[in-house]
Amino acid sequence: MLDLADELHRWCAEGRAFAVATVVAVTGSAPRQPGAALAVDADGTVIGSVSGGCVEGAVYELCQAALVSGESVLERFGYSDEDAFAVGLTCGGVLDVLVTPVPADGPDRPVLAAALATAARGGTAALARVAAGPAHLLGRALLVTPDGGVTGTLGGTEALDRVAGLEAAALLDVGRTGTVEVGEGPGEGIATPGAGGTAAERPARTGSRCGEPVTLLVESAVPAPRMLVFGAVDFAAALVGAGKFLGYHVTVCDARPVFATARRFPGADEVVVEWPHRYLDSQELDHRAVLCVLTHDAKFDVPLLERALRLPVAYVGAMGSRRTHEARLDRLREAGLGERELGRLRSPIGLDLGARTPEETALSIAAEIVAVRRGGTGAPLTGARTPIHHDHRAAWATGPRNGLPASL
Repeated sequence: MLDLADELHRWCAEGRAFAVATVVAVTGSAPRQPGAALAVDADGTVIGSVSGGCVEGAVYELCQAALVSGESVLERFGYSDEDAFAVGLTCGGVLDVLVTPVPADGPDRPVLAAALATAARGGTAALARVAAGPAHLLGRALLVTPDGGVTGTLGGTEALDRVAGLEAAALLDVGRTGTVEVGEGPGEGIATPGAGGTAAERPARTGSRCGEPVTLLVESAVPAPRMLVFGAVDFAAALVGAGKFLGYHVTVCDARPVFATARRFPGADEVVVEWPHRYLDSQELDHRAVLCVLTHDAKFDVPLLERALRLPVAYVGAMGSRRTHEARLDRLREAGLGERELGRLRSPIGLDLGARTPEETALSIAAEIVAVRRGGTGAPLTGARTPIHHDHRAAWATGPRNGLPASL
């Protein structure tokens, strides 16, 4: 539900009652991932999506029913061989969807409102909700902050809240959204023998040796990933728009003050006048960051890329012709970079779309970033045998897809 934080935060502030349906687990081919949400208020207003259209009508009705009953439900939607037109995912996937009512005076309303407020302002927190387990716990929630603080209760034992808080904190630490099993009972929620570590260090579904298992959906709200665009050129202006469309916090950096101005890049979150390598040295970037070098000028490119290719960021791309690229590689080798580091460089930048204009070039760059992020090939899907939705386990904000037991 945190992916609807801006709107749901406003609904909470207005005192609206609503129900929210959240994707808990995905099996096979499906268009949305765990954490995707659809919400319906008491007047029937709907926002969001859980399936891209396949089961929205049925989920809408479940939300309306939950508003009346006041009870959370877990529903499974999948393709029906007997009736291809029945409610289900004709793409062949299976979705587990948690539907939770949020009345104006509900016990979890303050916890959910706090989580939505944090996510809406770009803060960091994890929201853990019971997605499967004892009926009286379904939908209950607690909020975990980066300092280890826990607000709310899952309605079970103190041990359950304590272990749930630890597991949610582990997923928050790596910025993942996914499911994890803990124990409901007097014990400590011990992981399945041999699993080892916390949820962030092992496959997202673990077990327990104490009490009835409880499956938690943990949604992590983390600041937007960063896109650093080096070179205040026309291509940069178009790429800023593409980056914002994809949800990045976009910074444009150039050493030339006449070009690096907020007026030229009104869509950027920041415009910085500084030598690119010096600016990069001053930043703390995480594994989600993408760096796009559009200067194709050796005096800027080489010192910048020498540093960038040694950072644990998600993507480093550089603009230039193939001849420029080969000359750049020679200079980077002279600067001491090895072939493994040079192999991380995406250059010439972007996918082969036949792009000509700045806007088309920005699209090709954005497409390559998405392909790297999601594990795609960039090849046409028509006639291909590759999966449409890749289970790519690179370290990005949303973690791997996690399934619930088939018996649910």
